Amino acid sequence: MTDLTPTNLFGLDGKIALVTGGGRGIGAMITEGLLGAGARVIISSRRQDQLDEAVAELSGIGSVEAIAADCSTEQGCKSLAQAVGERTERLDILVNNAGATWGAPLQEFPDSAWDKVLNLNVKGVFQLTVALLPLLESAATSDDPARVINLGSIQGLQAPDIENYSYSASKAAVHHMTRVLAKKLGSSHITVNAIAPGAFYTKMMAYTLDNFGDEIAAATALGRLGQPEDMAGVAVFLSGRGGSYLTGAVIPVDGGYSTTL
Repeated sequence: MTDLTPTNLFGLDGKIALVTGGGRGIGAMITEGLLGAGARVIISSRRQDQLDEAVAELSGIGSVEAIAADCSTEQGCKSLAQAVGERTERLDILVNNAGATWGAPLQEFPDSAWDKVLNLNVKGVFQLTVALLPLLESAATSDDPARVINLGSIQGLQAPDIENYSYSASKAAVHHMTRVLAKKLGSSHITVNAIAPGAFYTKMMAYTLDNFGDEIAAATALGRLGQPEDMAGVAVFLSGRGGSYLTGAVIPVDGGYSTTL
């Protein structure tokens, strides 16, 4: 008889995950969800102090460790992949969450804003995924694929009201790269999906939500902002047995904002 229990569908006991930018914001929400489901999680970010703080906070939930890394450069991605490989012979779940944004008026938007945002949000996602392919392939089977989860944004699904040209363009690129990688890596038993978050309270979104949070919540079909459980839940679903037949999808987690507005 098929095992359709929640433990089999969503449990992650024995799985090993890497979450970039996993020490705060949406990355921390995802990390907490994966830990709670039983995974061992490695988190990365550029700042060691943030990583130390996150490990201290999250270690009560499960097995979490940290590696300082800069995913905005090819060498940084290769160094992170090498460090992960020194700790494990396989990687079941890669969450490409680390990201940057920039806001400025159209005629003042600098060239440096394109380099900073695209290097991390797009090139870094691609380069780290490629660098970690041997570890992902070591974990992958036809019945239980390895998972790559990319963080997009609803601002890559529709034109935003705020002037963050490189950010919204980068997230649209992440969405399509997700589909392209899903097609390429399917034969290697690796799924590639994207989560497109709406309004969640993070450092990146703090100014916007402090000033316009009520209006944004009112514009969603569900009438509220995102909560940590909302983000953790979809990440656990994509990582578990219940999400193993889904690839190339971009899932908006936004209370219906992008699908019903």
